[in-house]
Amino acid sequence: MLDGLTRLVKDGRLARLEVVNLSVAAAAPGDQLRSVPWTRLGPFELTGAIPAAELAQWAERAATGEGWAAYYAHLIEQRRLEEVERLVRERPGTLADLLDLLGHTDTPMALRIGISALIEGLAGGPILAAAVPVLVQLTLSNLSQARADACHFLGLAGDAAAIPAVRRLLGDEQPDVAEIARETLVLLGAGQAEAEGG
Repeated sequence: MLDGLTRLVKDGRLARLEVVNLSVAAAAPGDQLRSVPWTRLGPFELTGAIPAAELAQWAERAATGEGWAAYYAHLIEQRRLEEVERLVRERPGTLADLLDLLGHTDTPMALRIGISALIEGLAGGPILAAAVPVLVQLTLSNLSQARADACHFLGLAGDAAAIPAVRRLLGDEQPDVAEIARETLVLLGAGQAEAEGG
């Protein structure tokens, strides 16, 4: 880790490197270390041994201000969902980056489940309401799982403005998606008759 970080400084990809040896000195106040090595690159806090190539990717993400989706995926993979929710509440605009992963065929099921748990924690609140346009766009995805997830999340958002997008899914080629659309329409107040296609 130290060698990889030192190389990033030498290559001009990191401006400064501060190393704290915990066997000699205590961590800085406010640092919540879960394991060592612990690394902070810009806003991203990473735990465990990370290969040099991956450190370079994180340094690039920190430099550009992008990479929130990758960071949230990293945290979800480490079962740190509460931290993801805290960060999304602090930076609401980054939720769209995470939701974008739902439209990718290579997004693992464990990550999809983590995203779903996060959205359930945000249900009915302003952060999820602000993400409704992103979710509406996801209802047009070629990936049926993305359409199903987006439809379900629109129900959790509770915004009746999403009804037309959900209504389109009543005729979805995948029966599961159409079923979720019926349930979501009821949640959004469209009425049972409309949800049943009447």
